[in-house]
Amino acid sequence: MSKNLINYCLLGLGLWLGACTTTQPISRKASKTLDELIVQSPVFSKSFTGFMLYDPANQTTLYQQNEAKYFTPASNTKIFTLYTALQFLQDSLPLINYTLKGDSLFFWGTGNPAFLHHDIPQNQLVFSFLKAHQGPLFFSDHNFQEAHYGPGWAWDDYNYAYQAERSPFPIYGNIIRFQREAQTQAPNSFSVTPTYFQPQLELNETLGNRSPYFKRAQNANTFQYNPIALTDSTYIIEKPYKTSTDLVVQLLGDTLGRKITALSLDTAAITTQQTLSTPFPDTIYQRLMKDSDNFIAEQLLLLCADKQLGFIQSDTLIRLAQETLFKEAPDQLLWYDGSGLTRYNMFTPRTVVFVLEKLLAAKSKEWLFSIFPGGGQAGTISNWYGSDGQPYIFAKTGTLRNKHCLSGYLVTKSGRLLIFSFMHNNFPTGSSPLKIEMAKVLEWIRGNL
Repeated sequence: MSKNLINYCLLGLGLWLGACTTTQPISRKASKTLDELIVQSPVFSKSFTGFMLYDPANQTTLYQQNEAKYFTPASNTKIFTLYTALQFLQDSLPLINYTLKGDSLFFWGTGNPAFLHHDIPQNQLVFSFLKAHQGPLFFSDHNFQEAHYGPGWAWDDYNYAYQAERSPFPIYGNIIRFQREAQTQAPNSFSVTPTYFQPQLELNETLGNRSPYFKRAQNANTFQYNPIALTDSTYIIEKPYKTSTDLVVQLLGDTLGRKITALSLDTAAITTQQTLSTPFPDTIYQRLMKDSDNFIAEQLLLLCADKQLGFIQSDTLIRLAQETLFKEAPDQLLWYDGSGLTRYNMFTPRTVVFVLEKLLAAKSKEWLFSIFPGGGQAGTISNWYGSDGQPYIFAKTGTLRNKHCLSGYLVTKSGRLLIFSFMHNNFPTGSSPLKIEMAKVLEWIRGNL
């Protein structure tokens, strides 16, 4: 082989090695450290763990482990719901749909979760609009083509507020609030909101007496409570009620002080549909992400369906989102509800990172940081991932039994904004050991990248 050919080959090899070096996402030392923290972790080794770290400024994957494997995301599903709602609803919250026929007002739900919700500031628009109409009021549920529970939801969670029913016209968040304040409450009593349900309560002395307890019948809006619920100092306990068209009419009629009649409309006969809307309040998105509110998540998908499809059906809406908003996702989305209550959902860490990057392109980081839980400061990670009173993690948790995920944004000490997705499935313990171990990883990234 000639000397010139050898030199040419060495030059080519040098250029190739140089190219490999310049595209190396992080140093070999850093990669080795992350391997030690993640792959060799005695905590993570007892479960199935996926992780991806991404630099959106350079569109570079810095580190990955099992990033293309599927995991049950639990409430990380709300990241997909958030992006879908932002794109399909834009800046407008549809409150009710309606049409006028003579002096009669026919109205139907959009899925709006805010009406009389216990924890969302009210703007009175729906109340004032219906109250002001002088003629007959008719409520229709013709556009609701959905089950009240999502696919794969646990049937025996009907008594828990985190699994409130989905509906086209929620009132009070489809939740009853039982509340007692010792200093202001009358002896041997508690308050019930809405008061409509007060006659449907009865004392059951066999329910136990260690703490206040309320229990709903599985298929009816009848409730039992224990004796200590009448005397305990202070509490707020929420229970979901069973929704129905008749109940909407009764609750709304009681609230308005007006007679409302249930009447299903023929969709083909509606020629002049109008929608009463208001600017979309950030408080709804904050409840979605910081409080991980399952009811808000589900209703957001219903809102999107009503606006995009003209009827309320979440699986059709999810297919539309997959075909449009998420068509470039790196992996197929196995997506079945808005909240993550179902274990049918499965996403990969790199697909979660993909959606987080799309959110960052759609909204400012300041807005996202105000919506996502902040480490050591707010929401579901208020006791984790904080440092010196300043959050450096802004991320959504997702937890079911033996499943825990954390995905979002990380701000390093050098000022870099990184995207990450940490997903754990099938661990035999509670989630606390994994959170401690994740904190080691995230704090190392914060200080070294």
